[in-house]
Amino acid sequence: MSGSLAFDEYGRPFIIIRDQERKSRLTGIEAHKSHIMAAKSVAGVLRTSLGPKGLDKLLVSPDGDITVTNDGATILKQMDVQHQIAKLMVQLSQSQDDEIGDGTTGVVVLAGALLEQAEQLLDRGIHPIRVADGYEMAAKVACEHLEKISEDFTVSPKDREDLIRLAMTTLGSKIVNRCHRQMAEIAVDAIMAVADFERKDVDFELIKVEGKVGGKMEDTMLIKGVIIDKDMSHPQMPKNIKDAKIAILTCPFEPPKPKTKHGLEVKSVEDYRKLREYELEKFESMVQQVKDTGSNLVICQWGFDDEANHLLLQKKLPAVRWVGGPEIELIAIATGGRIVPRFEELTKEKLGKAGIVRELSFGTTKERMLVIEDCNNSRAVTIFIRGGNKMIVEEGKRSIHDALCVIRNLVKDRRIVYGGGAPEISCSLAVAEAAKKISTLEQYAMKSFSEALESVPLALAENSGFAPIHTLADIKSRQIKENNPRLGIDCLNKGTNDMKTQSVIETLSSKRAQILLAVQLTKMILKIDDVRGSADQM
Repeated sequence: MSGSLAFDEYGRPFIIIRDQERKSRLTGIEAHKSHIMAAKSVAGVLRTSLGPKGLDKLLVSPDGDITVTNDGATILKQMDVQHQIAKLMVQLSQSQDDEIGDGTTGVVVLAGALLEQAEQLLDRGIHPIRVADGYEMAAKVACEHLEKISEDFTVSPKDREDLIRLAMTTLGSKIVNRCHRQMAEIAVDAIMAVADFERKDVDFELIKVEGKVGGKMEDTMLIKGVIIDKDMSHPQMPKNIKDAKIAILTCPFEPPKPKTKHGLEVKSVEDYRKLREYELEKFESMVQQVKDTGSNLVICQWGFDDEANHLLLQKKLPAVRWVGGPEIELIAIATGGRIVPRFEELTKEKLGKAGIVRELSFGTTKERMLVIEDCNNSRAVTIFIRGGNKMIVEEGKRSIHDALCVIRNLVKDRRIVYGGGAPEISCSLAVAEAAKKISTLEQYAMKSFSEALESVPLALAENSGFAPIHTLADIKSRQIKENNPRLGIDCLNKGTNDMKTQSVIETLSSKRAQILLAVQLTKMILKIDDVRGSADQM
C-alpha cells in the first residue's frame, strides 16, 4: 500500500493512501464460477440434513451458545457466512421459512443443484441469460405438472386424522419425533382453535409458543388460553381463582408524581407523616377503585412496592406484576378485556373474564407460571413445550412452528402432493419430456433443470443409507411403467414406495414455492457478472 504526504489549508500534514491495488474485481465467467462454488458449498452443508433420516448440525455462537438443529433456515441463519452469494442463500431459506414455514432445507439443496447444472452449461458456451430463460420455462412446466398430480384434501375440525398425518410428515425429520404423534396433535388442535375457515386464514398472533426447561418432552401441552411466566405478587395470595374478573392495567400502583421537575423537602416529622398518609390514602383509593368494579384479579404492566403489595393482600385482591406488553395484549384478546391506562377509567365492562386462573409449579423447583384458561374468547391458545435442556426446548419450538405453518398453508390452499421425493421425480420426468419438444437452445437448460430436480430424491436416498443412483433409477422406471406419481423414496423402510400408503403428505404451496424461489435465486445469480469490493471481501 503506497501513500503520499499533503498539507491542508492550515499547513497540517496528512497522508493520502492509495489502496487501489487492494481493490479487487471479479468479472465474466470468473464471477459466475465463484458464485456457483459458494452456492454449492452452502447447499452441500444442508444436503445431509434433508429428510427424516437427515443428520443434525451443531452450531456454536460467538458467545459459546450451542444449537443442535436440522432446520435449514436456522442452520443458515446461525452460520457465519462471508461470501455475498452464500448470504443470498441464507435469505432464500429465510424467505421460504417466512412464506411457507417448511421446506427450508429442500429449497437450498434445489438452488445448489440448479447452479451446479448451470455451471456445466456455461462451460459448454451457453449464455447465462439463455440458461435463466430455460430454467424459467422448466419451472412453469414443473408447477403446472404439480397442479395436475395434486389432490384435494379435506380440512375440517371434525376430521383431524388426515391433518395429524400431514403434521407428522413435517415433524418426521425433527428432534421431537420421539413424541411424534403427540406433537402433531397439539399443532393440529392449536390451528383448529384459531382458524377462520370462512376467510381461509389463520392468525398466528393468537398462538403463543412458550418453553420451559425441565420435565420430559412428553409433558408438552396445549393450553386453551394464555400462559405467562409470572407468579402472584405475594406468596400468600390464592393460587387458584375461579370465575376470574381481570383488571388489565398499564398504570402503576403508586402515588401520582407531578409532571414537572420538582423537589420535595420534608422538614419535620409532621411533613413526613402527612406524606405517608397521602401515599396510603392514594394506595387505598386505587385498590378500592379496582375492587368497586367487581374485579378479583389485577394484572399490571408495572411493578408496585411492598406497601401496595401488602395492601392488595389485606384487601384480598390477588395481583400479578411486571407483565410485558405483548403478553398483556394477548391476555386482553383472550379474556375480552380492555387495557386500562388510568384507575379512573376502569369500569365493570372493561374487565376480562376467564373460567380459571391457576398457578403451575414445576417439580421441586420454585419456578411458577400462571395459566389463564376457559377465556371468553377461547381462540387464543398457548403451546407449552418442556424439555430436558434449553437446546431441546428451542428445537421443539422450531419444530412446532414448522408444523403450524404447514397446517396453516393447508387451510389457505387445500391441495396436497405426496412427499418422499415423489413430486420431484414426477416433475423431472415431465420437464424432460417437455424439453424434447423445444427446438431452441433453452432445451439444454430444461434438461439440466430436470436433472437438478433429482438432487432432492438422491439426497433423501443417500441420507437413508440406500445406494442413491440405483434407488432413483428404480423409482423413475416404476413411475413411468405404473404411471404413478406417488412413488418416492422409502426413507423409513416401511416396505412400500407408495407415499399415499405411507401417509407422507406435503402441501402443494410448499413444493411450488420451493421450485419458484430456487429458480428466482438462480436467475439472479446467473445475471451477476461483475463484483467489485476490497480483496479481503472476495
